[in-house]
Amino acid sequence: MSDKYISIGKKVSGFSFANLGLILGFGGSVISAIYSLVLLDIFGNPAIVGLYVSAYFVFAMCVALFASEVFRRVSKARLMHACFLLSGIFFFMMSFPIAPATFIVFDLLTGVTLILLGLLMPLFMADFSHGVGMQKLNARYWFWINLGSLVAPMLALSIASEFGLRVPFAIAAMIYLCGLLLFRNMKIVQMDKKVTAFRPSRTLRVVYRNMRIFFRRHAFAKAYFVMFCNYIQISLRNIYVPIMVIQNDVALFGLSLEKTLGLLITCMIVPYLLLSQPMGYLARKYGSRLWLTIGFLTYAGFAIWASFASGYWLLLIFVLWHIPGAFIEPLRDLLFFDASTKTERQRFWGLFRTSTMVARIIAPLIAAMIIFAFGGIGAIWIFVAAVSLLAAMVLLKK
Repeated sequence: MSDKYISIGKKVSGFSFANLGLILGFGGSVISAIYSLVLLDIFGNPAIVGLYVSAYFVFAMCVALFASEVFRRVSKARLMHACFLLSGIFFFMMSFPIAPATFIVFDLLTGVTLILLGLLMPLFMADFSHGVGMQKLNARYWFWINLGSLVAPMLALSIASEFGLRVPFAIAAMIYLCGLLLFRNMKIVQMDKKVTAFRPSRTLRVVYRNMRIFFRRHAFAKAYFVMFCNYIQISLRNIYVPIMVIQNDVALFGLSLEKTLGLLITCMIVPYLLLSQPMGYLARKYGSRLWLTIGFLTYAGFAIWASFASGYWLLLIFVLWHIPGAFIEPLRDLLFFDASTKTERQRFWGLFRTSTMVARIIAPLIAAMIIFAFGGIGAIWIFVAAVSLLAAMVLLKK
């Protein structure tokens, strides 16, 4: 399953791929800033938007599950070219006032290309990590993603308000096409793989066998669970922090609630920018498991505090708990990479990343049950604290 490199540009290194995180962070954040607003414009009902997003992540999980079969049949270099190009084309088409059914088709197609891009980038970094280490490369990668995420939402929303809600899709298209140019400039050529007939029954057997092997490996199962717990945190935080800010009716510096929320979101990104690079150094010196454990334990403490806090204290907590979040983000993938060989990475990486989709499907459903049972959002943070403590316990267990 490993890809053989025929030729590589002279200055290409693992940092070349880590730096492409700016493209993924910037482009992805441009889309996410207006995505739910476009869906609401199409469906007209927030409940239907929620159902569509849940169904989308079920589809995304299936794509990630079958990614290993795609990597087995197509070289990573060709796949990277195709994903950047098709992302640019599909997003450009989505910038026009097309029919809802057509938009959904393009949305699902971009889902495939973006998932594959997100899977390919760490695999390329791992291929070129010799002498540097994945800790340092992963820290650089997430620094660029977060830098792109810092500036993109304000840009996207400004363009949307000035020129139209779907125009940011065209901006995203240009960003991904720039990514294509940067990747082509690396002059990477890999040996083509032997084309074999596609047999659905065989593919399903391979996926099932990979799942059995994966979850029987203790280190892989631990890495999967830790990633799952982290995305439970992220999913519930993204959904309910904005709602709690609006419900608490607390504005900062005389700003409107909407501008207060925008300022808060910007402040939330700052810890990731400041800590992503130092965490790479600390992980190399003391090990990633220590800092992941500290991150989850600290996050649990803030989540418990958030369950009964209100007013300005609640806004402060929503910023502060991104500090332990910044401990976790650049290190969580390393549990998988440290436990896998080069061949296993291509075979199991897509399966490992389904943990993020499973969390995004399950978390909103559990949150809805908690709200119905307890009648308030505050109880959700107790659940988040419990999940964080459970992740810390798994990390501490040898």
